[in-house]
Amino acid sequence: MELEAVKKIYAIYSNVYDAVFKRFFYPRISYAIKSMDIRPGDRVLDVGVGTGLSLELFPRHCKVVGINLSGEMLRKAKKKVNTNSMDNVELYEMDAMNVDFEDDSFDKVFISHVVSVVPDPYRVMKEVRRVCKSGGQVVVVNHFKSRNKLVAGFEELFNPISKKIGWRSDLSRDEFIDRAHLNVNKCYKLRKLDFWEIVFATNVK
Repeated sequence: MELEAVKKIYAIYSNVYDAVFKRFFYPRISYAIKSMDIRPGDRVLDVGVGTGLSLELFPRHCKVVGINLSGEMLRKAKKKVNTNSMDNVELYEMDAMNVDFEDDSFDKVFISHVVSVVPDPYRVMKEVRRVCKSGGQVVVVNHFKSRNKLVAGFEELFNPISKKIGWRSDLSRDEFIDRAHLNVNKCYKLRKLDFWEIVFATNVK
């Protein structure tokens, strides 16, 4: 999808995003962030911060920078930041494929439900690897195509429809890891039959 199409779709989603994500996706986000071993003074980039549901999960002893393409979603995230006095958080409206930060700016990068949405996930990952320090941690939460041939076939058939509502359903995990040049430590599912997966990787330059 083109960026303007993504913006329009997620401007609409911004009104129901919290209710949907809190119910279906929040447990994975929570597990991923709690598993990141964030240390005092770490700088963490949250790519696709959305309405800021993840922000309360980051420890206050780190600096969190959240970016998102949708201004509508960021307005809701900023409200959470102000309401909860999150002085350690900064938010920016930004394209994840063109991140406006210097090389090696972050110790850790968190990417939740983004790589299936953007027009070019590998351009995003190139930017992620650039701004993350060598040896830093990259954590990706996302839906990947099933390894079950029957389910995968359905996902491929459904893909034209899923694209119209804002995401692709046919992204292969192994292909993504290979083309994104991720040095993976582990891949984790909360449940055996979960459609979403958490990828923990070390950034190697």
